Amino acid sequence: MKEKRVLYVSSEVIPYLPETEASSMSYFAPKMVNDRGGQIRIFMPRFGNINERRHQLHEVIRLSGMNLIINDLDMPLIIKVASIPKERMQVYFIDNEDYFKRKATLTDEDGNLFEDNDERAIFFAKGVIETVKKLNWAPDIIHVHGWLASLLPLYLKNYYGSDPLFEDSKIVTSIYNQSFEGSLSEDMIEKLQFDALDEGVLEHFKEPTYNNLMMSAVKYSDAIIKGSEELDSTIENYIDKQEKPVLKYYPPEEFADAYEEFYLDKVLNEKEEA
Repeated sequence: MKEKRVLYVSSEVIPYLPETEASSMSYFAPKMVNDRGGQIRIFMPRFGNINERRHQLHEVIRLSGMNLIINDLDMPLIIKVASIPKERMQVYFIDNEDYFKRKATLTDEDGNLFEDNDERAIFFAKGVIETVKKLNWAPDIIHVHGWLASLLPLYLKNYYGSDPLFEDSKIVTSIYNQSFEGSLSEDMIEKLQFDALDEGVLEHFKEPTYNNLMMSAVKYSDAIIKGSEELDSTIENYIDKQEKPVLKYYPPEEFADAYEEFYLDKVLNEKEEA
């Protein structure tokens, strides 16, 4: 992975949120690339239940200050950063007081999805891309983890598709068995249309269920990784119908060589020189 640039965009990363398949691989995959000579950037939302003092988050003034248009409203973008202890890895946090100040991640104390999770997902996707543009850091691979990050492929291919910074970037999405019940806001498709996204690319958002969000991510990705040993049969079948590279599930203790080979051989279409 020497000199390769990999952008990791995740709903969750350890040690900032509890250990799940997604949060674990959002730590171990970039660590593998970093250890093997690659360059990485990690982005996640700055949820209100992340302890800023304990994890030493601080605002990056030069990256903050933009406003993103979400549902026809100006929403300020704040960027914070922290370093993972004992690793040479920084994590960038996408923050906004309206979307991420509450002391919870995706659901309230009764387990109900927040009504604005659709807007939070749009804000997160656009916030990551705009920040990477400000960093002027062109990734070879963009690796997406978790459903709150699942709009990245849609936006990169359809909204930022002509941006020269991402011209050669390949998108990989890991699909996990970490779903949610029900659906996000029924108005989500209209909010996406505020960004002039054509109705034809938004077919999966007529009913924004977990499966439909992930199928949209699969559709606009260049390659897929199965992040869980078992996936919903609907998603499995959809992945099987795509003519794009797919990596089977590997547990954390076995993934490293398989991921590196997949990145280089299947995603970037090159083999690492001996």
